[in-house]
Amino acid sequence: MTATTPAAVIDIIEPPKPIGQQIVEFCRRNTTVVFGSILLLSMVIIAIFAPFFAPGDPLALAPARRLRPPSETYWFGTDMFGRDVFTRTIYGTRISLIVGISVSFLSTLIGLVIGMLSGYVRMVDAIVMRIMDGLMAIPGILLAIAMMALTKASVENVVIAITIPEIPRVVRLVRGVVLQIREQPYIEAAQSIGTRFHRILIKHILPNIMAPLIVQATYICAAAVLIEAGLSFLGAGTPPNIPSWGNIMAEGRTFFQIAFWIILFPGLFLSVTVLAINLLGDGLRDALDPRLARRM
Repeated sequence: MTATTPAAVIDIIEPPKPIGQQIVEFCRRNTTVVFGSILLLSMVIIAIFAPFFAPGDPLALAPARRLRPPSETYWFGTDMFGRDVFTRTIYGTRISLIVGISVSFLSTLIGLVIGMLSGYVRMVDAIVMRIMDGLMAIPGILLAIAMMALTKASVENVVIAITIPEIPRVVRLVRGVVLQIREQPYIEAAQSIGTRFHRILIKHILPNIMAPLIVQATYICAAAVLIEAGLSFLGAGTPPNIPSWGNIMAEGRTFFQIAFWIILFPGLFLSVTVLAINLLGDGLRDALDPRLARRM
């Protein structure tokens, strides 16, 4: 009786896929990210090259051409002072994106630092979170209006006024993640071997926070764009001489029944921008969450 020799097991290692194929597969799995990115990139290009798309002066007055409907000469019509609504809407893209990106960056950065310290150091947590709870008890737009009433109207002050109410939301998110991570065995092991405080935060905790933080940053950006438009519409935002979507709609609300285009086109641009940011945020959430990725 002869013994049978087992078959040799050959490990076949698949070669890495080409970068182009990886990009195609990512786009196929994350269509929401692609669509939102294309829309948002289009708005960014419009904002950067606004003088190319709308070579006219957004502040140029022409009373003789006031309240003209959309035509081949004036694509979006003119307002009550004869200003080209298309030119003003294109330049308004700059203000909204500057405010949205600035608020998102500042609130995320400040909230990340405060949230990491609050979640890791119990003594700091007891004090900081009571302050954050107090800020969250006040509606964000009301706090922004109150701050703008005490300062001079400018884009910088609008950014600060919107950033402060958004910080507590980032702090609570980061704190919750840190509270879960600091109880993990690898954190306790790092503490037992004498790893320094800042090194634990940067090397072991920060990488685990980045995925939810990026998603939260997109939602803050969309909210900041809406709040800026709301503040400007109420007269508590950017100065009237700066063409922002909120200012354009605020000036045109009196003439809405006879010149609806003054409000229509800035409102469409505002809606598309917020939609693009929200789609990007939803897609990033699905792509970065491993539990959702396994289901897909």
